[in-house]
Amino acid sequence: MNGTRRPDLLMKRLIPALARKGSGRPADNASGPCVVIGGGISGLATAGLLAKDGHAVTVLEQQEQLGGRAGRWERDGFTFDTGPSWYLMPEVIDHWFKMMGTSAAAELTLTRLDPAYKLWSAAGGQQGADSTVVRTGRAAAVDLFESQQPRSGAQLEKYLDSAELAYTLAKKHFLYDPFGTLRGLVTPAVLRHAPRLAQLLTRSLHGFVAGRFTHPLQQKILGYPAVFLGTSPYKAPSIYHLMSHLDLQDGVLYPQGGFAAVVDAMERVIRRAGVQIVAGATVTQIVTGPADGGARCEAVAWRDRDGVEHRSGAKLVVGAADLHHIESALLPETLRTRSAKKWAKTDPGISAVLVCLGVRGGLPQLAHHNLLFTDDWQDNFARIVDGQALADTTSIYVCRPSATDSSVAPAGTENLFLLIPAPALPQWGRGGFDGGGSSHVEKVADAAIAQLAIWTNTPDLAERIMVRRSYGPADFQDDVNAWQGSALGLAHTLRQSAFLRPGNVNHKVSGLYYAGSSVRPGIGVPLCMISAELVLKSVRGDKTGGPLAEPEPDVPASVSGTTVAEGMRAPDTDHAVRVVVP
Repeated sequence: MNGTRRPDLLMKRLIPALARKGSGRPADNASGPCVVIGGGISGLATAGLLAKDGHAVTVLEQQEQLGGRAGRWERDGFTFDTGPSWYLMPEVIDHWFKMMGTSAAAELTLTRLDPAYKLWSAAGGQQGADSTVVRTGRAAAVDLFESQQPRSGAQLEKYLDSAELAYTLAKKHFLYDPFGTLRGLVTPAVLRHAPRLAQLLTRSLHGFVAGRFTHPLQQKILGYPAVFLGTSPYKAPSIYHLMSHLDLQDGVLYPQGGFAAVVDAMERVIRRAGVQIVAGATVTQIVTGPADGGARCEAVAWRDRDGVEHRSGAKLVVGAADLHHIESALLPETLRTRSAKKWAKTDPGISAVLVCLGVRGGLPQLAHHNLLFTDDWQDNFARIVDGQALADTTSIYVCRPSATDSSVAPAGTENLFLLIPAPALPQWGRGGFDGGGSSHVEKVADAAIAQLAIWTNTPDLAERIMVRRSYGPADFQDDVNAWQGSALGLAHTLRQSAFLRPGNVNHKVSGLYYAGSSVRPGIGVPLCMISAELVLKSVRGDKTGGPLAEPEPDVPASVSGTTVAEGMRAPDTDHAVRVVVP
């Protein structure tokens, strides 16, 4: 941040902007038929909450399976998650289940990962790359930093204190706030920290980290969570250093069965609440009619897998798919909340090349989560953000769920999922089976496999591959209607965070709401679940911040044979999750 800029002046600019954002048509809180477009995490979460609130809800999903970006693929005994794989903010996920009358404890089996993840630095020779184990908990993180550079442990203590404060403020005052009023910005707690928050908003995450830590690996440990936010540490505001509270202090969990199990649990729960789900349903139009001062929802037109046209009446419609697709393909221009000119200035976020590998034999040197970091961190991110070709050696995320879950791979084999961050360029093409994708996608996939083999000292890795499938930016565009092939959703830059992010209400069409990673509060499974609660609040006309009160559970919140892991309670909640400690 430029030292001459005054945070208090920034806040004076932001508050009027929020006032404008909060204006619009009143909420339509009458119960009635509701159609949710999209059966991903946000669509399922929204459908369940609205059904619990008395609405007759139908979910229309164009794919044959639910989950959206939280996809799955199975072949020859291997089961792959093709989307989210880090289970963070467990109390937020548990809160949604409790809102549905159950709990994460009753629906999922969660395993605490130890180590939380493993870092791999650029290989310097034939013996593989240097590796660093990151274990869960503040004490372990502080010890790691201190071992890397004297006195950096104490600095990390201060950093994590700041991260925890930022996370607590965000959860209490911003993430669950529909921003229909200024209330969230004028609470005593927010005003007390306003200068600090303004500084965090106007400085990049990398700048914030580099000003406190000089060790290159430490900078990467604290900067890599920007990828979870669809951007780079050079563009993400430093308010997002709160992510380090989640992975270094709260810890990382894994749902047995992968995120496919989370999707299945959500489907189970919302069906019990009466939600109807139609797969293979391609929505073609949101049908509107005239209303005082604007338009109102009347129906949703859609086509089934056999090409038969349908029209489902709906007083409430929730677009829980990509916002650009919902508005540009399903609404006339006059009823859209964002113009083409505004979209041209919008950052779609990063894309990725994904590679699913079934590998013969073991790979014990890999942890469940692995991060391979290049030396030239800045060049790596510049290539991704600026739409350039990736270097032959790039930063890669490698998930080995078979380290924790025996159900995802046959005995004697390993399940690997590689994510290579890439520019949001659909022209790179689609992936394919056994190397049959576009030449650009497969070139990136081949380079990543070769890099993993060298860095982990596994020279025969390519020869041991039994199953292979890749995905490219065009797959995200074609399969989930992702704007410009974004893998995660709109990037969390300053102009696309909090109330500056696209909202959850279409103020031109009464009864039309939006959920998912394109809108508030943002990217990731927990935030998509929160977006569902923002829709519920908007439908009710509830303008309060913070999570809604949870009803009494319909089922027991504990299961014999499991334990509630110590330290998994959120700092400002009484939530707990069922965790199997290996």
